[in-house]
Amino acid sequence: MNQHQIIITPYHPKYAEQTVSMWRDSKEQAIGQKEIHSFENHVYFLNNLLTEQFQIDVALMDEKVVGVIAYNKREINQLYIHIDYQGKGIGQILLDKAKAQSSGRLTLYTFEVNKKAQRFYEKHGFNIIGRGHENEENLPDIQYEWISPK
Repeated sequence: MNQHQIIITPYHPKYAEQTVSMWRDSKEQAIGQKEIHSFENHVYFLNNLLTEQFQIDVALMDEKVVGVIAYNKREINQLYIHIDYQGKGIGQILLDKAKAQSSGRLTLYTFEVNKKAQRFYEKHGFNIIGRGHENEENLPDIQYEWISPK
């Protein structure tokens, strides 16, 4: 079977609509509730706000956006994989890139209802360091931390 090549590339606004559609679908499936922001606001957030503090990379397969990650040296802010492409290693590729460019420590939040994400992060060396619900969705969340093995 011919494996389709996954290409990791810096985010460009030409990918905005595909990225936001994929992100919204993935998040809605993960937390079981509709996105609270409009599509336009989501695009604005991605293009103008997220880019100020985070490196954003997209995973492309056949010119289609199948994943997105937003990260800096200390934190992963977003990581979403297309619902039809989950479990294929794309998340791991994106996560490994963030780890490689990190300060040796990364933190992130995930929703408590998102068991799939928790299994994923725990499998990849993240440990729970806190719980809360300081998010717009007002859902309980879990804070994870990864520390690079010396």
